[in-house]
This record gives sequence, C-alpha cells and structure tokens, in this order.
Amino acid sequence: EIQNHMAQKPSIPKGTRDFSPVEMAKRNYIFDTIREVYALYGFQQIETPAMENLSTLMGKYGEEGDKLLFKIQNSGDYFRGITDEELLSRNAAKLASKFCEKGLRYDLTVPFARYVVMHREELALPFKRYQIQPVWRADRPQKGRYREFYQCDADVVGSESLLNEVELMQIVDTVFSRFGIRVCIKINNRKILTGIAEMIGQADKIVDITVAIDKLDKIGLENVNKELIDNGIPADAVEKLQPIINLSGTNKEKLATMREVLKDSEIGLKGVEESEFILDKLEVLGLKNEIELDLTLARGLNYYTGAIFEVKALDVQIGSITGGGRYDNLTGIFGMPGLSGVGISFGADRIFDVLNQLDLYPKEAVNATQLLFVNFGQAETDFCLPILAKVRAAGISAEIYPDSAKMKKQMSYANAKQIPFVAIVGESEMAEGKVNLKNMTTGEQSMLSPDELVEAIR
Repeated sequence: EIQNHMAQKPSIPKGTRDFSPVEMAKRNYIFDTIREVYALYGFQQIETPAMENLSTLMGKYGEEGDKLLFKIQNSGDYFRGITDEELLSRNAAKLASKFCEKGLRYDLTVPFARYVVMHREELALPFKRYQIQPVWRADRPQKGRYREFYQCDADVVGSESLLNEVELMQIVDTVFSRFGIRVCIKINNRKILTGIAEMIGQADKIVDITVAIDKLDKIGLENVNKELIDNGIPADAVEKLQPIINLSGTNKEKLATMREVLKDSEIGLKGVEESEFILDKLEVLGLKNEIELDLTLARGLNYYTGAIFEVKALDVQIGSITGGGRYDNLTGIFGMPGLSGVGISFGADRIFDVLNQLDLYPKEAVNATQLLFVNFGQAETDFCLPILAKVRAAGISAEIYPDSAKMKKQMSYANAKQIPFVAIVGESEMAEGKVNLKNMTTGEQSMLSPDELVEAIR
C-alpha cells in the first residue's frame, strides 16, 4: 500500500504547464523578438507584482471576471475577526472577502492603470510602456485555454494622436515580418460601429449586427439578413444595412461607401476619418503585410472607443494572434479620469503554435550547446579546460562531459542535446597541442589548433 503511494507521480494544477528547455528556447525567441521591436519604437518595460490587492482587481472585469480571480488567503490566523455565524453561513464569496486581501493579476491592463495612477508624478506623458508577464484566471481549462499564461502588451497613454495607432501597426508588421509569418492586419473603429447602430436606430444591437455580418462568407447574404431579423432588427433597418454587409473593394473604396452610408452620423464620420488617417499613413510607409478595413471586427466593445485591430495568420487555421485598440478612460477606475490610451497585445501562445506548425524557428534560437569536449580522463581534461575557457570567451556555448564515461555514452549525450560539434582529445592530439573536431552532421573530422577551432565553429 505504502509502496504504491510512493510510486504515484507528482502532478501540476489543471490548466498549467511545464516548459522544457526546447520550449523555453522557442518562447524566449518569441519574447526577445517582440521586446527588441518594442524597444526600437521607444517603448519601455515595466513589471508589476504577481499579486495585487483585491480592491485593485475586484469590479474591474465585470461580474464574470470577479469569479475568475484567484484569491490568496491571508497569512497567519485568517479566521481572526470572523464570527462563528459568518463561518457557519458557508457563504464562499463573503468569507473570501474576509480572509483574502490579495489576488493574482487577471490581466496586465488593470495593474498598468494602477501603476500609472500611483506613479503619475514621475511619469513623462505620453507614457509608452510594454509588459511581458504571466496572468492567472480561475477559468475552466480547455484546449488552448490555460489558467496561467503570458501576455505581452504595449500601450501608449496620455496622447490622443493617431500616430500612435500608426506606430502600433508598424510594430505588428515588423514583428511578424521578423517571425516570417504572413498575416492580415484587420482594422475597424468603434465610432463607425456606433454610427451604424445610430443610423438604423438600434444602438443596443451593434454586437448582434457585427456577429451576423461576420458570417457572410460562411452562410451567405440571405441567411445573414434572416439572422438580423430573428435578432429583432426591423426590416427597414436591415435594408439600410445592405451596403455595409456587401462592403467590398479596396480600403479606399470601402471608406468612400461608409462615408456615404454614414453621412448623417457625426460620430460615424469621425470613425471613417480616423480610419482613413491611419490607412493613408500606413500606405505611404509601406507595410510588408496587408492591412484591411473590416467592419465585422468588434473586439470587446464595451472597452474600446476608437480604432480596433486584430491580426490573422494567413497560412494556419488559428484564431486572432494579436489584438488591441484605443480606449478613453484607462485610469478612471482609480479616480483619475480622462487619460486616453491605445494598446496591443501579442498572443504568445498562439504565435508559438503558428511558428511550430510552419517550422519557422531559426536553428540558432533553439540549439543551445555548440561544442562538447569528450572526457578521456584527468590529463586530457587538464589540457581541454583552458581551451574550453577560450572557446566560451569567444562567445561559443560549450561544455565538457563531466565524467570520463565510455565514448558511446558521451556521443549519445551529444546527440540527445543536438550538439553540432564534438572535440575529441587523446594522447596524440595533446602531443601536437591540437584538438580533433568532429562535425556531427557530416561526420567530418579535422585536426585544429585552439584558434582554428574557434574560427571553424564561428
């Protein structure tokens, strides 16, 4: 019985993952690339604690979000100050509020807002920050949905200029060009959507409208119209929506159509104007990936107030791999109103899957050790160690097998770690002051001096 119990393997919580060395190398390649591009555009990195006060987190994500917060019980005697009556009530939410003061962050946006409000004295606005950290959600784990996952966000707050939007689209374009992933960048504007709803007198139905229009290529025009009417949108309103549902052509043509359709909506025209500014500037700058005005794009609508973006991979079936938009009141939740911002978030997990499916990782990003010295014993090791130091000083990652084990065992270690070069040093090599370098891919061997060895691997 006890024996069996011991043999049970340990496990990790549902919805969490371990990352192997190979996976970590790939993830670091993703984060490093994004980091480099953010820095290229003058964004600065911040980090915030994994845990925030619950008062910071509660009520910021709607009722559903509150349920999905991981709460941390107070340390020490957390029943102190709780009456027997309260304990026996078994009211989980109420009790949690008594003995949990902290929780794990749910996203990076609320901690960022908290950061801006706390540090506003020392921040130079506009503030361009990026943040790459894990977040936690007490959600039901599913394929591709985790309870712990990374977000990599960049935001500009304290500037209303649309140049920020333009720049974020350049960042997205640059990042995916560096990855070698072909994408379509989709752009829309919350004000256009508001204008459409206003124009047909159905302000509360805008989500239904975009969801239905989005199905055009799947179910066809008649079914889209039927769905709109089933959703309680009057026939005359559906009639007015036809030019929008059938919208096609270049971005310029789409904008011209929308300007006509929305001519009586001030807010709608403002959205058209903003989209035009962004698209015009990007056309002059010349992106490597296509950018497309897409009116079916509706991202978390209650949140965004201006431009909204989403990025789709072209060569892989997968959901959006980056998204974002303009919001008006980031810090209002903490009593500091009127700070406008615009941000994007790269979906690192999905990008990981895309790069895997398309096999786009550069070899040097994934393979760690480049050179292994075989260990034949004490004298040989003494000869190899200074050369090993020299190789590492030249920036080549190298190691020596720690034990003088059988040659076969050492070679299989090199193969398991996919080490491309092995240095073999026996008595004859030592006599010549040279190293026998074996290329593990081709099987070729060559006798080299320490300096030649460095050159050969470089």
